[in-house]
Amino acid sequence: MFMKKIIVLSFSVILFIGCKNNRNESSSKKSNEQVEHKEDAKKERKTETKKKVLSPHTSAMAMIGDAHIHIDYSSPGVRNRIIFGGLLPYDMVWQAGAHNATWFQTNKDLTIDGKILKTGKYGFFVIPSKEQWTIIFNTNWDQHGKDEYDTKEDVIRFVVTPTISENATEHLEYKVTNTKENEGSVSLSWEKITVSFPIKVNQ
Repeated sequence: MFMKKIIVLSFSVILFIGCKNNRNESSSKKSNEQVEHKEDAKKERKTETKKKVLSPHTSAMAMIGDAHIHIDYSSPGVRNRIIFGGLLPYDMVWQAGAHNATWFQTNKDLTIDGKILKTGKYGFFVIPSKEQWTIIFNTNWDQHGKDEYDTKEDVIRFVVTPTISENATEHLEYKVTNTKENEGSVSLSWEKITVSFPIKVNQ
């Protein structure tokens, strides 16, 4: 009888230890799964951060009379930098966007600054200065930055006066606006600077 009690007691102890070990293993497994889940979440956040585009590719377009105006560009951000006269030196040609040259397309002849811009696609460049900006339409629209820019390929050049705003535009933004029948305006805004010019659709 005594031996039976010892055997039963020993068996109970073994069962208790086994259950406890199982609980510990289960708890450890859950803890490991939680750690792995947190690590996966961190990796996903890092991937999302890496994928964030600093200068997103975008466009501006509108109908001015019968003309479809389309501007294609990459939009850099200010990111606490001095842009004009800093990141972009004054009196130097700029492709008016990030990465590839900004391009301007029209399916109708336009009059800009008293000059004719024929139907087609053009590289859009500017020369920022303190007092005035030079606006440039160039036949070479397909180039990286201004790597292949050549003044000989300019078709229109004219000067505009920039306006300065108290409020900053974080990302470069173009707008094409219909002002009245067959007439409109094109504007470029970045940092605290906006430049704009009128366009007219030829009949």
